[in-house]
Amino acid sequence: MKKNLEEFLTEPMIYFLPPWTHEEEKLRKILEAHPAIKFVSLVGVDLGGNNTDEKIPISLFLEDINAFLKTGVQTDGSSVMLHEIATLNNAKVDIIPDLSVTWFIDYNYELLDSETELPIGTLKIPAYLEHNEKWVDSRAILKRTVDYFEKEVMELLAKNPNALRDLGLTSIDEVESVNLTTATELEFWVKTPEDLADEEKLSTSQMLKEQYWKRTKGSVRSALEETMMLLEKYGVEPEMGHKEVGGVRSTIAGTGKLNHVMEQLEVDWKYSNALQCCDNDLFIREFVEETFERYGLEVTFMAKPIEGVAGSGKHCHMGASLKLKNGKYVNLFTPQNMKEDFVSPMGWGALMGLLKNYEVINPFVTSTNDAFNRLKPGFEAPVCIVGSVGNNVETPSRNRTVLVGLVRDVNSPMATRYELRAPNPTSNTYLLVSASYLAMLDGIKYAVENKLTSKQLEEEISKGAGEDKSYLEKERAYRSEHDVFEDYNEEERNRLFSKPPATVWENVQGFTNYPDKKAILFNGNVFDEKILNSYEISTLDRWVTELLGRIIPDNMTIVRNCKKLHHGENATDLDVVNWEKINNLRNYLMKDSLEKKSLFTIIREALEKENYDLASKLQVEMAEKIATLKVMYAMYKRNLLEEVNGY
Repeated sequence: MKKNLEEFLTEPMIYFLPPWTHEEEKLRKILEAHPAIKFVSLVGVDLGGNNTDEKIPISLFLEDINAFLKTGVQTDGSSVMLHEIATLNNAKVDIIPDLSVTWFIDYNYELLDSETELPIGTLKIPAYLEHNEKWVDSRAILKRTVDYFEKEVMELLAKNPNALRDLGLTSIDEVESVNLTTATELEFWVKTPEDLADEEKLSTSQMLKEQYWKRTKGSVRSALEETMMLLEKYGVEPEMGHKEVGGVRSTIAGTGKLNHVMEQLEVDWKYSNALQCCDNDLFIREFVEETFERYGLEVTFMAKPIEGVAGSGKHCHMGASLKLKNGKYVNLFTPQNMKEDFVSPMGWGALMGLLKNYEVINPFVTSTNDAFNRLKPGFEAPVCIVGSVGNNVETPSRNRTVLVGLVRDVNSPMATRYELRAPNPTSNTYLLVSASYLAMLDGIKYAVENKLTSKQLEEEISKGAGEDKSYLEKERAYRSEHDVFEDYNEEERNRLFSKPPATVWENVQGFTNYPDKKAILFNGNVFDEKILNSYEISTLDRWVTELLGRIIPDNMTIVRNCKKLHHGENATDLDVVNWEKINNLRNYLMKDSLEKKSLFTIIREALEKENYDLASKLQVEMAEKIATLKVMYAMYKRNLLEEVNGY
């Protein structure tokens, strides 16, 4: 959405400030014309994906705008997740404004300015975190990735005329710049406060597809429509808001309003450059939450808030293009003839690099216990390192069971891109996009420097497991146009596409187990050992803390709630046998004796001793046992004549 300075000065409320406004004279005019904007907040994003938020009076900002934009503000490193970087004896961190991206105005609709009677606004400025004169935050890592990717692609094109010809160009002098185009999709659950999930009803509704693409109603409709309208004002160009697969039908209360709301929604918006895309994603997530709260609805961005029902994803679309000096754009992944090839040689290289190196991308994609709960077969969430491009070039397909899918449109060459389907709303988008583009670049270099054609590269990525090729690993397959969940069993999936990690610990081991792939992250000085070590420490610290402080206590509650219910003349021998099995499992999970420790206790002790290999294996067992317990207890209750919790 383009605006001129006059529009910013005359509109009663403004919602964003594009980069061309980020200079003293223009900023001063705009802010003085909008006195309801009372605060400034510098938004830095640490390695854990947490963003800073502080209230700085706008009057201080206006006193010396240039100094503020140059030096920002200082903070204590203990308040951000930069383990072993900002240490107790070296904790100074500077938050430096980023002048190259759009800034947003965040309005508090519950507090009005006494003079203008407009909501109080906070100017939110994306920023970098600087420690010892080096940018060490998530945004800075993506910025370095973008710069390095552009530099390397320009050098590749200059040294390899074959790559220029593949793109329909004759000289590097035609190229002005390289652009990384990125987009995300945001899925989330909304519900009325205090309502508890009925897993069986939700699961039944999902299998019957009763909610997918259905009409929103009541407060959910109002909140979604306001969200879409406000996103337009913020200039992010929303494309669609709709119901997702999860949810149950709400009911009407005596007040005439809907209650017992529990629905899954999705909001999509137009692509941007990589850094702006991630900034948009961060702001929109907070904005959506606050908008729905104004309608009395709770929002959760958990990857798997309800067991047995579809989780929430955040599919990431990644592409790359050249901006030519004549103003035109050329998609790096689009072939010269879209009726003969799926993608260009660079496009094949990007896909191969992404799949080959995914073991060192995955720790940024799936970094929490909650995220692993989503990645289970049967819920359209990818669990295997495999890609899909379509059965043939004439009829592009969208295989929803693979990790990476090609998105292409014969009538829209600029739309060619890859969709990474594993991320979830809590994934650190800056880091996963950075790692993905570094991996893509590795494959692009292989394709270009070896002067391989699209057909040769398609043959390599389509190889079978055990077939030896130059770039991809011999023992694995990388492409499948089949339903990965239905057409292969678990043993076949693990053999063909490698066994996926089951826990946070197994996932971060990718940095240790694949040193050659890890080295790709260091290209261009994007990541370094200190940053990766800090990220790994923070990720494992959260994993341990969640296990000890949340997962095991929650499982203890589940065990305690499985109580003996049969009694009297209506009890049968089947009830007795079922309860005995349930009680034995309860004791195995939770009850210690002088001779034997429970599973919960063994996990706690393993974590305290930092025996993470053992703790990880036992976490998998614990999850399986708890799932079994819940199924057994549900079957036990169904056989009782007395009604118990809906049965």
